[in-house]
Amino acid sequence: MTRAIIKVSGDDPAKFLQGLVSNDLRKLPQAGILYAAMLTPQGKYLADFFLVPSGEDILIDVADNLADDLLKRLTMYKLRAPITLERVTMPVSRGTGPAPHGALPDPRHPALGWRLYGVALPEDGTDWDALRVAHCIPESGVELIPNETFLLEVGFERLNGLDFRKGCYVGQEVTARMQHKTALRKGLVTVGIEGTAPVGTEIVAGEKVAGTLYTQSGGQAIAFLRFDRARDRMQAGDAEVQWNVPAHPA
Repeated sequence: MTRAIIKVSGDDPAKFLQGLVSNDLRKLPQAGILYAAMLTPQGKYLADFFLVPSGEDILIDVADNLADDLLKRLTMYKLRAPITLERVTMPVSRGTGPAPHGALPDPRHPALGWRLYGVALPEDGTDWDALRVAHCIPESGVELIPNETFLLEVGFERLNGLDFRKGCYVGQEVTARMQHKTALRKGLVTVGIEGTAPVGTEIVAGEKVAGTLYTQSGGQAIAFLRFDRARDRMQAGDAEVQWNVPAHPA
């Protein structure tokens, strides 16, 4: 896990971020940590991250390979706001065993354990891919693809990263329109798999492409499916994919 920390400081950093990210910063003081994303004006994913209060500042915990682009995007929106944005050096630890003092629960799902800031601890041996697959948790750079992914199609509301009552933010109008549809036509699901195939392999149902295969672990995988084309049994390269239609597939 390679993470970067962007510190947002100055005059009311929560107000600055409130108009930019998918979650409601008003919940942060009580929650202690929030999961959120930043979108393009067209409603497509740019980066996902955790927001953590640090005194009067707010820390953004983001994947290292997304940090520079996120910092540039935040700087673009800063304009003349009395806000300072900077990358800072800070260790980030995580685990699923007993939480150390000061650790915060991962807000996406209880199975993902805790996160700790400012203390470097050794990895505790957790199989993170297995947890992500079992609970259909997307990861940046794998299932979350900048400038392509839509939050509702990857279950961001289920992951507590999206608030429909907070008001406007960048990309909010597109996200709200999708939310008001009667049903999503495609999205991430956990499927069974026999065999393996590279991440990004097309899933084929009959003669039609029905989706894309992503992270695999222990006979299961995360897949992005078009629900109108998906069948109980499909093919992804040399692997066979099994999908039982859930009540709420997204």
